[in-house]
Amino acid sequence: MHPLRLRPLGTPGSNAFEQPTRPSPILPPILIKVPEITVSFWIVKLLSTAMGEATSDFLVFQINPYVAVVLGCLGLVGALLLQLLVRRYIPWVYWLAVVMVAVFGTMAADVAHVVLGIPYVVSTAGFAAALACIFIIWHRSEKTLSIHSISRGRRECFYWATVMATFALGTAAGDLTAATLGLGYFASIVLFGVLFALPGLAFWLFGLNEIMAFWFAYIVTRPLGASIADWLGKPYLGGLGLGDARISLVLTVLIIVLVGYLTVTRKESKEARR
Repeated sequence: MHPLRLRPLGTPGSNAFEQPTRPSPILPPILIKVPEITVSFWIVKLLSTAMGEATSDFLVFQINPYVAVVLGCLGLVGALLLQLLVRRYIPWVYWLAVVMVAVFGTMAADVAHVVLGIPYVVSTAGFAAALACIFIIWHRSEKTLSIHSISRGRRECFYWATVMATFALGTAAGDLTAATLGLGYFASIVLFGVLFALPGLAFWLFGLNEIMAFWFAYIVTRPLGASIADWLGKPYLGGLGLGDARISLVLTVLIIVLVGYLTVTRKESKEARR
């Protein structure tokens, strides 16, 4: 039969020839690769930043620092490859990548200061500029910086580049306030704690853009978590001196317990916003 149907001339609302209506194609769902932003997200994020700080400092002082950096880099590459290969958000895979970014991000900032002799104020400004460039390129390419749209492909690559830049920036900023500016670790905790709360309050009270509020808070969690770990583990700059190894172990156990809980109780991945 001919694909076009002939309808009588003069039929109301019809043409002489009319092509049959075809059903719209059903597009497959797009699975997001990041967790929902809940209280548990911020708790695990803070724990991972603190654990990365303590673990990195422990490794570089217990073994050859160059070996430690190489091991951290290999761990980061392996964790990111695993995260990029999975099709949807899997709690332990995602948070393993975050933890390895935290460990290597601390090493990158420390290498810039200790090995290359770059002052914290310069490295902080440099990492901030790098982060701003990533945001600009990301937005021009994808027209959004929303975490709700992170699916496989280019957006996920932009997301993890941003995460790595925020961790390196946060490490340098935390050391800047505690050491260079002389605030010490506890005062740095108070400072970054206030900065962490500000975007949430601005969002609820004044309608601050949610994407801007999220990324501002996300960036600040790094120096906040690092300052907490240093205050607990270090014996100087007002720290309690409990030891990096002990703090790293405790935080690792807490992360495993919480991520295990999220893995067992997770809901189905939601579709990304197209």
